[in-house]
Amino acid sequence: MVISSESGTASVLWLRIAALALVVAGLGLPINDVFRYALLLLATVPIFVGRVSNRPSAWLTAFGLVTLAVTAQMSWPAPRIDEGHNVFIVDGRSLALAQDLPADAFRQMSAEFDERYPPDSRCGLQSDYCWRKGGFPDRPYAFSADGIYDRAAYSRRVTGIDFSDPVWLRLGFINEAQYNWSGTSDLQRGKRNPQWNVLHPWQLTMPYFVMVRFPADFVGSQLCWQGLVLWEGAGERFAAWQQPEFACRPIEGGDIGRRIFGVSIAAPLAIRLVPTMSMRLRQLVEPGLALLAAGAVLMLLVRWRPRQLALPFTFIGLSLLVVLLNDASFIGGVRPFDGGDDGLVYEGMARSIVQHALNGDFAKALEGGEKVFYYGGPGLRYFRAAEHFIFGDTFLGYLSLMLLLPFVVFAALRRFLNAHSSLALTLIFIAIPIGAVFGTTYFQYLKWAARGFADPAAATMFIAGLVALAGATTSGPNRRFAPAFGAGLLFAATIWLRPNLAPGAGILLGGAGIAALWQGQIGRVAGLCLGFLPVLGMALHNWIYGGVFVLFSANATIPEALPMAPSAWVAALSELLRLDLTGEHVQRGIWQIAQWLAGPWSFLALIPLHAAAIIVLVRVALWGRRFDPWLRLTAGAMLAQHPVALFYLPYNRYYYLAWLLTALVCAVWLRDEGGPLLQQRFLRGAEWLGRHPLRMWLGRVLDWWTRVTGLAR
Repeated sequence: MVISSESGTASVLWLRIAALALVVAGLGLPINDVFRYALLLLATVPIFVGRVSNRPSAWLTAFGLVTLAVTAQMSWPAPRIDEGHNVFIVDGRSLALAQDLPADAFRQMSAEFDERYPPDSRCGLQSDYCWRKGGFPDRPYAFSADGIYDRAAYSRRVTGIDFSDPVWLRLGFINEAQYNWSGTSDLQRGKRNPQWNVLHPWQLTMPYFVMVRFPADFVGSQLCWQGLVLWEGAGERFAAWQQPEFACRPIEGGDIGRRIFGVSIAAPLAIRLVPTMSMRLRQLVEPGLALLAAGAVLMLLVRWRPRQLALPFTFIGLSLLVVLLNDASFIGGVRPFDGGDDGLVYEGMARSIVQHALNGDFAKALEGGEKVFYYGGPGLRYFRAAEHFIFGDTFLGYLSLMLLLPFVVFAALRRFLNAHSSLALTLIFIAIPIGAVFGTTYFQYLKWAARGFADPAAATMFIAGLVALAGATTSGPNRRFAPAFGAGLLFAATIWLRPNLAPGAGILLGGAGIAALWQGQIGRVAGLCLGFLPVLGMALHNWIYGGVFVLFSANATIPEALPMAPSAWVAALSELLRLDLTGEHVQRGIWQIAQWLAGPWSFLALIPLHAAAIIVLVRVALWGRRFDPWLRLTAGAMLAQHPVALFYLPYNRYYYLAWLLTALVCAVWLRDEGGPLLQQRFLRGAEWLGRHPLRMWLGRVLDWWTRVTGLAR
């Protein structure tokens, strides 16, 4: 991202953060709808690329206007509809639903459930991931992160109802840990729709209900639905309205305060509220005031040139397009995570952390669902918990991190390459999937982020840490404490998210620390050490809660995670010494190496290409005095990171980052050494390529982009 020249100082960074905090205050928490999230994006870019004012009068005026807007939102809020929702499963043990839901509504929903899932056809308790073995609702209405700040009587309070797809209704409870169903279970969590169904990529198959209760302000409005609705009448009796097509009914005075259940068990459910005109106008007040608050902060505190916004918004626009094509629900919806997947585990733990924190049980919240960390990314549960406090029942926090990824990739490329090359490679990274060969395509990271895995978040933190460590320009880092502290903190966060990235992070931090000591930069050394210190929090957690010393997570050493443990390599060496080339361990070792060198695409034909890339790493790290020392250190870090694949599980997502930074080193090597050698060897081909119309056109396009965005300076 292009930023103004004064952006490196700590005071300017804090001014930017303060301006962003004012915008967030004006938007209100949680930011859980697409409109306010779009405002947040539109405000964040100018704040971080422009010049933020330090005039007290401007800040006082902006603060006053935001305060006025917030006060007006609180004084004239749109009328709220009480909403309660939950999964509906009964098997003789759903006591919370049976005891606390209205008896008539529960009876009718139970009959619907038994008809759809007959007792004699349900999965057996001996089956893995059977829903009958898991947990059942412990309250009549599920917890919703949307209601954190609202003291909702049920799950949350909303200003309107309009859904035909429960993924966009944001039912956070579907990803609670006790609903970890998959495999042989007759009751499934959800399934992926055909790829062409872009806006509705997921079909929720979990049985659920949504209850709404209207205040008097909605008299005269119409409630329209398709599916089964139970409408409360006198004496807590519920009339069943089953509509195969959309039908509407007016909300009358007698309906106020009574409960209306929408039920999705045997058939899909869609509900739309058609408010009166006066209600429509009242519903526009809060988003209108949020828009005015964000606009006031930008107009009063931020100055920018239009050309500064071109590149950031291009990156964001292309990234959102890839998100939309991969999984549109990532933009403000809640998809059902796959049973048995890491995403469901981390999200379930995060929801538990939030609820413990809201109940004041901070010790239980910090425990994070495990006395000794077992799953491989301990930090993601805490990130997702923080995400719910800011973004409610959405995944917009992780989306924000993924929108940041192209910027940190561009910054890393810009550190070692010229403006043309870094811009071209970043655009390829975002938009052209040819990089899948080398783990350098955005959609690979996005796919796993949308599934709720920690690897893409860790990659973003790692690359950001590299840029902070090496400096954003070829002049290298300065000796100040703050940037070094930030770099150390980013690498600590990386290891909290993915401990298997510790070798690469250790080499980078160790090399930087030794260089700083050699040059007498004590402040920088202190910053690196103190910033990285939180990495010990994992061991401290395991000692306090579990009473054992486990440095990161307990699953790192289980046999299932190490298909080729060090002892297996010793056995393979013994077989080789006996010339037993068909030995079990030799064969396993060959296959482990082949899977590593097949790369992120798992294509064995690419083994020579990836082997050549490893040779380039060795060349740059050990005999590359002509190269930037920070590039050599990066190559060395990747030489430490790649051998993890010789021991650990060969899942592609574990190694995307290593291959991405390997590609960066190879790109610099091609520019400085490999390219000239190839030109000498294939002179005629190089001349033809240099005169090719497409190459010349691309050069002109990149020239224009670098001029427009200011990268040429």
